[in-house]
Amino acid sequence: MIDLTIKQALEKLKSGEISATELTKAHLARIEKYNGELNAFITLTPERALSDAASADKRIKNGTANVLDGIPIAMKDLFATRGIRTTAASHMLENFVPEYESTISQKFIDAGTVLLGKSNLDEFAMGTFSKTSYFGAPVNPWHKNDKLTAGGSSGGTTSAVAAGMAMGGTGTDTGGSIRFPCSITGLVGMKPTYGLCSRWGCVAFASSLDTPGPIARTVEDTALLLSVMAGHDDKDSTSSPNAKFEFDGELKPILGDGKKLRVGVIKEFNSVQISEDMKKLFEQRIADLKSMGAEIVEVSIPNILDALAAYYVIAPAEASSNLARYDGVRYGLRVEGSDIYDTYKKTRAAGFGEEVQRRMLIGTAVLSSESYEVYFMQAARVRRMISDSFKTAFTQCDLIVCPSGANTALPLNSDLTPLEYYALDLFTVAMNLAGIPAVSVPCGLAQNGLPLGMQVVGPRFADMSVLQLAKHIETASAFDNRPTKIMGE
Repeated sequence: MIDLTIKQALEKLKSGEISATELTKAHLARIEKYNGELNAFITLTPERALSDAASADKRIKNGTANVLDGIPIAMKDLFATRGIRTTAASHMLENFVPEYESTISQKFIDAGTVLLGKSNLDEFAMGTFSKTSYFGAPVNPWHKNDKLTAGGSSGGTTSAVAAGMAMGGTGTDTGGSIRFPCSITGLVGMKPTYGLCSRWGCVAFASSLDTPGPIARTVEDTALLLSVMAGHDDKDSTSSPNAKFEFDGELKPILGDGKKLRVGVIKEFNSVQISEDMKKLFEQRIADLKSMGAEIVEVSIPNILDALAAYYVIAPAEASSNLARYDGVRYGLRVEGSDIYDTYKKTRAAGFGEEVQRRMLIGTAVLSSESYEVYFMQAARVRRMISDSFKTAFTQCDLIVCPSGANTALPLNSDLTPLEYYALDLFTVAMNLAGIPAVSVPCGLAQNGLPLGMQVVGPRFADMSVLQLAKHIETASAFDNRPTKIMGE
């Protein structure tokens, strides 16, 4: 049962070949076997999972099954879950138990999913390897004995799904935090159009960039999860009134049978150094798209190489504002001081890790009166220029493809500087700045036996088209990411 896709499991659940309880027990056994060494989950909810599964079995039996009834999932520990602690992988919220449910987690409850637990991440989603987690970093199931990164910040979900400890899960993507970890764990991960999925009840990092999205093993499974997550939410002021994603269970071909599609490749990325494996696989997949009838065109996003600098001004600025609420007064950690100001200082010094403190300091600095115009407003202008450049590019092509990252997973103990970590987001941050949809799909294995991914990028609300082209790439690469194969069983 571990190797089933979500779509296959739903068919077997509907036919009665398997039960939701059996499926859940198989995944709980998998968690018991592997979570100790992979550290994918911060909080496990086995009792809740079995209760969810029993309820799903009843609905399936009486013919009132919901769209994802009985499917076991991992919920990134950034989404508030009523009665279940929500930590954001931080000491600051280590014992925080919300009295409310986030919109996204509520949607999955309504869809009938089984909650296995809250998955690990970088503290407050700030990081690239999930190493900043207060609870320790998750491990990549690929070559697990080598202790490779599962990526960040959604590394816990990618570790869980790739290892077969969950059938799918949620992530958030602020600058690549779904797509990069999916690329290096051989999964499909979607950053939807900004505003398509509600952020209400999701612990904020950078409010104009944070984008909840799905993580799964196949493109169709990802589309199924997105169909549950998407939709306008009156509780979220950034939720778009156009937020709609309808999926009937099958992605229709966007290529073939005389269908014309212009697929763009970004000229500026030609100067970016990537591994020979990534270059070779990307070229192979481009050749596959050509053979399917796509017209490959070169497009220019003139300021895309400035996206990294703009992102690391805007995101810390918004973080410094969002994280001001953690003061030890209303909720979360409290370290008593001699007076209220001393309490603030001691609480925040103890509660936030080094990377979070670094970004808050950067953000506070760029928002100061001396630096606001020089740094923040300049970054905002670059953001607008990148967004406009993508709009121009999409008059010349329908969709764009590019690598998800430069190389395969690195060891968790890699001795990188903060700037070298930040540079790993080079291929992903521009899409967040522009608010456009992008999905990472596996494109093959490198010579070292580790997976690599490539992105499909589209205009705002072209999420379905992005997934349709990703399906073609998935078919061409014929990538095998069955958990039992990954774990060598």
